[in-house]
This record gives sequence, C-alpha cells and structure tokens, in this order.
Amino acid sequence: MATKEQEVFQVAQELYRQNPDWVTFFRVVLGLDGVVRQAFPTQPEMDSFTTTDEYIRLQQMLADLRRKTKAVPTDEEPTTVITVRLPKSLHDTLKTEAHEHRTSMNKLCIAKLLQALDAMMNPAEMAAAEAAAEQAEAREYAQAGS
Repeated sequence: MATKEQEVFQVAQELYRQNPDWVTFFRVVLGLDGVVRQAFPTQPEMDSFTTTDEYIRLQQMLADLRRKTKAVPTDEEPTTVITVRLPKSLHDTLKTEAHEHRTSMNKLCIAKLLQALDAMMNPAEMAAAEAAAEQAEAREYAQAGS
C-alpha cells in the first residue's frame, strides 16, 4: 500500500508526463487547493512532507517545467499585478542580475519568490535564507553609510 507521500508524487508524476506549463503544475500540485495541501492540510504535516524525497522530486519537476515551458495566462489562471516598494539599490541590483541572466526582472523576481517559498517549506533552508537575507541587508546598510 502506497503512503500519502507516494500517492501525491504519483499524481504529480502523471501530470508532469503530460508536459503542462509550470503554472498549471504548481496550481494542481502545490497550490492552495492542490494535491499536496489536500494530503497534508496541517502545518506540521506539511513540514514533515517537505523533508521527503518525494517533495524534493516535486520541486525538481517544477524547476524543469519552468525551464521548458512558458506560462500563458488563461481564464483558469489569470495573472495579477502587485506593487512592491523597495530601495533603489535593491531595484538596481535586481535589474543588473536580470540583465546578467538575460531575463526579465519579472521572471527573476518570480524565481526568487518561488525559491523563498520553497525555503519556507523546509525549515533548514529557511534558516539559511534568513541568514543570507540578514547578511545582504547588513551589506546594503554598510554601502548606504559609505
């Protein structure tokens, strides 16, 4: 008999084989109403799931789909716009990084947001991300003072 982790992975793998765009995969598998949240509805259950090989493989599938497919807005998954206020120095850094990676700032910010969400699901990675953010903030503060 398969475990919940294996059942979730099997659903994700079936969808992955259909080569959906990454947004569809994210919504169906990892979204608020996705199979992962249905199988692991409490935060402790979710925290436990994020330490499994199945979860790591889901993230690898998502990353692969992001590299291979372009998300196109549909009636089922329209895009929305948010406004984020940030220091000019951070904006300039993101702009430069996007240019260096030959991508748009929007795609770069989405990638960084997905990485942050993934890290939040994994407590060890979350601690490392918070430490890196604190170091970046300290560097920015030091640069602003000089």
